[in-house]
Amino acid sequence: MQDSTVPLITMEYAFTGGATQDPAQKPGVGHMVSGLLKEGSGDFDFKTFHQRLDRRAIELGFHVTPDHFRGALCTLQDNADEAFELLRTALTSPRFDSADVERTRATVLARLRHASTDPSSLAHRKFLEVAFGDHPYARPAEGSLESVPKIEVADLKGYVRRVIAKDTLKIAIVGDVDPAVVCKLLDKTFGGLPSNAEAVPVTEVTAAKPPQRVFIPVDVPQTVVTFGGPAVRRSEPDFMAAYIVNHILGDAGLTSRLFREVREKRGPAYFVREHLVWLDHSAIFLGSSGTCTDRAGQTVEEIEKQVRHIAEEGPTQQELDDAKSYLKGAQQVALNTSSKLARTLLKNQIDKLPIDYFEKQNALVDGVTLEDTKRAARRLWGEGLLTIIVGRSSNDAA
Repeated sequence: MQDSTVPLITMEYAFTGGATQDPAQKPGVGHMVSGLLKEGSGDFDFKTFHQRLDRRAIELGFHVTPDHFRGALCTLQDNADEAFELLRTALTSPRFDSADVERTRATVLARLRHASTDPSSLAHRKFLEVAFGDHPYARPAEGSLESVPKIEVADLKGYVRRVIAKDTLKIAIVGDVDPAVVCKLLDKTFGGLPSNAEAVPVTEVTAAKPPQRVFIPVDVPQTVVTFGGPAVRRSEPDFMAAYIVNHILGDAGLTSRLFREVREKRGPAYFVREHLVWLDHSAIFLGSSGTCTDRAGQTVEEIEKQVRHIAEEGPTQQELDDAKSYLKGAQQVALNTSSKLARTLLKNQIDKLPIDYFEKQNALVDGVTLEDTKRAARRLWGEGLLTIIVGRSSNDAA
């Protein structure tokens, strides 16, 4: 999208692969690669590379998701040539110098040690294990305290060779640049990459069937509850109905049913929220709540009660109308910066949506009926919940 409002160029891009392409015994390889690509490349060591970024105020970043290795670039129009050249060298000739690798490894391990005592992190990781079993989605994208020390430079180079290739690349650019210039920049930046990725195939998977409950005893003052279950894929006809009814239940912030009934009216929880997560090979709904130990049982009971109620009765017409109004307005707010617009354009490509989806989305929202949302609610929550409770042992929680 060409936009001359400000002299900036913003690009978001993704290679299919992500954390699912980590070796089974070494989760965290892709995550380490994402932290190392701008730590030196080609003739530029760590210090020189960062000096060149800082001198031109070039923003360059990478991160890994379960299904994709993603990157972002933001630069002033006048510095575009240098910015895209630095990105080219980062992708095609990363150095992986030993000092940089060990510094990055130490940072990752420090975060993992913190996460090992953090109840929210423990609950989230356990939920993925319960939901996905031996599927790659169950493995932690950032790795583990056992796997990260075993990652070698050969693993990092192997990941780059297998994942970063042209055939799976998707790009979104927003900014003050015309298409002819964009074409030249893209050819120069990505043209030298391998033509085809060597990704390991990832199987389709459905999250474990509810209900299930796991309690993890940890001596912390606040008990954390993570809950979820199988959901609707982005490509399925019922997705928009599921998206709307899920907004009503737990993704509408202070106006959601869960917040209103669990937090506001009864007060056993400090917070409660829930959202849909759609992946390339699966989909789940995922929620969390925090409470004191002696009210953990009451919190779980109330969450399950609200989930059962909406599964059996569905939302009201007023809730549906309010959700539609909010979601149509929120779409515009979500596109109010070039970075947000680029991320959304990339996300739409990843989700295999048409290029004119922006124009179609509100009509799709309006087309959802009350009966559609009731059907989606039964499908999402009719079986109950996968629930993980992390905190001090108590009779209620156990």
